Amino acid sequence: MAQWLPRLRNLLPLDDAELTQIVEYTAKLPSNDEAASHLQGLLGDSPEAVEFVTDFVKYKSDLAQPDSKQSYDGAVSAPAPTVDERSRSTPQYAPPPGPPPGHAAAASSQPLKKDTPYTDKTDNAPPPSYSAAAAPPPASNSSSASNVFGFQNRHTNALIEASNVRARDEQDMQQALQSLQYAFRIYNPEIEPEHETEYYCDCAIHQYLRRKMNRLGIQRMWSDAVMYPGERFYSSVSLAPGIFSTNPYYMRCGSPFGYGLMRNFNSQFMMSQNRPDARAHLSWIRATIALSNDLNHDAQRRVDTREPLHDIWEHALPNVAQLRIDDKKGGGDFKSQPTSNEQSNAASGTPAKKSKFSGFKKSLGIKSSEEKATEKAAVLRAAILSEEAGRWPDSAHRHLVAEYQHKVGMASHIAEMRARKPLQYLHLLRAGYFEPIPVAWATQASNPLKFSVEASEGWRGITPAWRGYEDLAEERLYWVLNHREGSVGMRMKPDFISEMDMAQRRMANAVEPPPMYFSPDDTCMRLHTANDAGYSKQVMPTPFRAFDRPEQPSDDSMILLDVSGSMDFDPVRPIYDRYLITSYARSTQPKNKDVAKSIIRRFTDALAHHDHQTLGYDLVTFANHATYVGAIHHRNFDNMWRGVRVGGGTRVMTGWQKVKDLHFQKHRESAIHHPVYGWQAGPQTPILRLLLFLDGEATDMDEFELDLLGLSWAHVTIFLIGVDNCPHHHRHANELQRISDVNHHVSFVDAQGNCPERFVTHELLKRHLGYDISLQEFEEMEHLPVYTEV
Repeated sequence: MAQWLPRLRNLLPLDDAELTQIVEYTAKLPSNDEAASHLQGLLGDSPEAVEFVTDFVKYKSDLAQPDSKQSYDGAVSAPAPTVDERSRSTPQYAPPPGPPPGHAAAASSQPLKKDTPYTDKTDNAPPPSYSAAAAPPPASNSSSASNVFGFQNRHTNALIEASNVRARDEQDMQQALQSLQYAFRIYNPEIEPEHETEYYCDCAIHQYLRRKMNRLGIQRMWSDAVMYPGERFYSSVSLAPGIFSTNPYYMRCGSPFGYGLMRNFNSQFMMSQNRPDARAHLSWIRATIALSNDLNHDAQRRVDTREPLHDIWEHALPNVAQLRIDDKKGGGDFKSQPTSNEQSNAASGTPAKKSKFSGFKKSLGIKSSEEKATEKAAVLRAAILSEEAGRWPDSAHRHLVAEYQHKVGMASHIAEMRARKPLQYLHLLRAGYFEPIPVAWATQASNPLKFSVEASEGWRGITPAWRGYEDLAEERLYWVLNHREGSVGMRMKPDFISEMDMAQRRMANAVEPPPMYFSPDDTCMRLHTANDAGYSKQVMPTPFRAFDRPEQPSDDSMILLDVSGSMDFDPVRPIYDRYLITSYARSTQPKNKDVAKSIIRRFTDALAHHDHQTLGYDLVTFANHATYVGAIHHRNFDNMWRGVRVGGGTRVMTGWQKVKDLHFQKHRESAIHHPVYGWQAGPQTPILRLLLFLDGEATDMDEFELDLLGLSWAHVTIFLIGVDNCPHHHRHANELQRISDVNHHVSFVDAQGNCPERFVTHELLKRHLGYDISLQEFEEMEHLPVYTEV
């Protein structure tokens, strides 16, 4: 291994870790032709590259011996089975139609493991890498960062390493901020408590500030991994105060507390003014939104101008090392691609004009602008090919990634981006934008998609225009929505003020529900706390339109229920002063868990009467963790419901992962399990029809929506329960409606306050079964089915 790195280092200007990865990967390729093709795609066809490829292929068998060897990250890799051994032990994918956009070299056909049971990871485990090595998992239970999946020799890059470091305390910092906001009665999540004094004390605010300062090194590491060329690091806790701060938000946006940058008040007065001011908060919000929009526009423009002017894949680029050697010698042997002026001069017979100082610059080793651009293009191409080879090390990975890009509808855009915007392509490639979400992230409290994006704090996102998003999942979701095939115009995330205004308008559109759905058995009629027993006004759902095929007998119906702590709270709604929450008011509607119980009972009874299913429907609950309750039906409903436990946060991905595991365990003969990306449905896998109950916004809702965009075997109907006259409910409803509009595998219904359960059930059944059920048919379905003992 050691003898190849110095020679390869002269050909590719990459880190030793990446060079080692290239050597190890190429050595594992089954044939010399594939190894030579792979190296030539990375190194080009210079004499030095040809000599290196020839020598490497000659001694390749010595590197590929099955005995254990030391990897670049210190992990000892297990012997890799031969191709014949792998083909006898595990089923193979069909040969892929071609590599995904960006993969130039062919690789060995590595099978995916089928019927591998999924094992939940602990919440405290570090986040996995975005990809895994080609070798099968050794028999190891290590949970270290280098063996997260049970794989060794895992692919890594600067962003993955920064993610591993940031994940260690990201969740703790988010919880610390929420606790601090609760202690100071700050209800807007975008506001951090401030304690304006000229010295540090031991108050809770300054303790939190010290924790932020201790993370400055982590923040710098993260910024270095995600920043584009020409960008500068900044933070809210930089040691450069006042006018010397590089934070653009520091001087231009003020404070939601109303005292701006003035710091001469005594601490006793400031302690009495530690509540945000509604007018100052509005001014701060507007200034922040305007500045973020300006910075996003400028950042995107700068990155676009830094993209290579020429196609880095079509033009023959010289070897980088040879270009560097020639420049140092000043020999001028390097022949760059002719410019348009040079081509026209050559055609006309006119000699090209040379600078008077060109020879002098050559003698000093100063490169021309064209030589510098050519060298940067060569380095960029080599970095892309190396990253693609590490992320998608074999034909099975490439086939899976190509399928994902096709299903999400991004294949053509990704190919165009790779050709025309390779600098931005490389950034998104390193962040895993072009492949499915690793399955292990579903059960982790802190994974890269949950990392917060805070423009005023300096915690950056992945895309150039990252300011304004809440976390990396939301940023990636909107990037995908804006670059899918058939997208019309840019689908921008509404800013905070626009979201609240749209929520108010939606809330004003509520009307009285249809009277034919009245039922004295409704939960709100029995458990409401108001003097009157009427229904609350409802926002009518969009008219039903069938996109997927109607339900078939082979389809699998399941129910996923939110059992977070808010399901058992007395419903409250926020009181606003402009856009600042000042307090909460009690609502008169029943608790959400009681409403959910009644609607689930109505739904399962009607569904059983429709398809004559006597075995019931699988019920999964989720909060911080997921629990499979069992198959629920009319005869065991009350007994099964007693097993439902309420409490915890709202992490829908834990429940979604449990649902997928149950579905594919039933139909495992038609599916394949990938060790990194989880279960992959086959052509014969039955459709999963899922009814999801939510009572608010899940902390990982964007991850859930991202996962659904790449699936064609799941149809999800979401029911959102909300408090009457609550802008937060309608804000979340607007978001879910936008997702339903662009992803026809997702349907959406909501209800607020004292809701008519029969009306809700009818609308849910339409979307779940996939056809427009008439009122008469619905009333027939409401009659309890006749059960027979099995």
